[in-house]
Amino acid sequence: MTFDTIPIRKGEELDVAVIETFVRTHLSDLPEGSLQINQFSAGRSNLTYQLQIGEWNAVLRRPPKGPVAPRAHDMEREFRILQEIHPHFPAAPEPYIFSDESVIGSPFFIMERKQGIVLDTEFPKGILPTEEICRNISEAMVDNLVSLHRIDFTKTNLTELTKPDGFMERQVIGWIRRYENAETDLIPHVEKLKQWMLKNVPASIEPSIIHYDYKLNNAMFDESLSKMVGLFDWEMTTVGDPLADLGAAMSYWIEPGDSDLLKIGMGKAPITTTPGFLTRSEFMERYANKSGRDLSNMNFYLTFAYFKLAVICQQIYYRWKKGQTQDERFSGLNIFVNSLIQYALYTSTRGSGA
Repeated sequence: MTFDTIPIRKGEELDVAVIETFVRTHLSDLPEGSLQINQFSAGRSNLTYQLQIGEWNAVLRRPPKGPVAPRAHDMEREFRILQEIHPHFPAAPEPYIFSDESVIGSPFFIMERKQGIVLDTEFPKGILPTEEICRNISEAMVDNLVSLHRIDFTKTNLTELTKPDGFMERQVIGWIRRYENAETDLIPHVEKLKQWMLKNVPASIEPSIIHYDYKLNNAMFDESLSKMVGLFDWEMTTVGDPLADLGAAMSYWIEPGDSDLLKIGMGKAPITTTPGFLTRSEFMERYANKSGRDLSNMNFYLTFAYFKLAVICQQIYYRWKKGQTQDERFSGLNIFVNSLIQYALYTSTRGSGA
């Protein structure tokens, strides 16, 4: 399937006339005709919209409505990161223009609209998911992550936007703080998990550009499902420990043998449960072979990744609990958060092949 668009959800409308004036003022060679705006149905955090004038298409990205967590949803930072990464990694959309809150009441940016197939919980109609296709998708996911990590960030301005020194220690402390700021339910043994992570932070390895939200439904493939043509949601991107990026990717990579709650905690089970997809162990083994990196401490990165995902879901649930969003998709996320915390605890006791 391509990115599905829907009529704009109530309370998330944009002023079409204001946006059209803005794009015509700042972007050249736009065709005649009226601006049409639809909303992308995917995504649980930032809001994204398709802009269309005739044959011209673009994407507008803005923060969610209502209060947001400190330092989250930084549109200007994401825009600047895309400016630096797109020339080296073409799957990253080309950013066109950024605006502060003076135009629509919140910052936003406009970027290239990629065309292709986004895979999530099902294959597009007409495509038979053979084991070969599933393996090709898996290998493309691994290989593009390795390619991203190979970019020489010192040749970009990311050196001014990031602080790789002490990355993992800051990450653990920071995500624990985010969890505590958004805590609603008392989850058993969460204190034990926090203390384990604080005591087991691994020594820093050579940093690289990390996407930090690397998952199948943030990627777009060509019609043959063999080549990645788009990679989205660069909000968390920074320069840091590449194994933290791998760990985050594995926290989203669901296997057939995973618990039902892990499979369907965010809705339907992802297609990575289909025969032919690499297991997490196979994914990590291919990454290790392609990158040359030592994964002997991977259980820490996996544990932290499940905790980090739990915090992201907890922040979304907190917004719903406080009435800051009416989206009923978020009403049961507290159950998934509990499951992720318990899975992180379980992972902490296992070896690197967890």
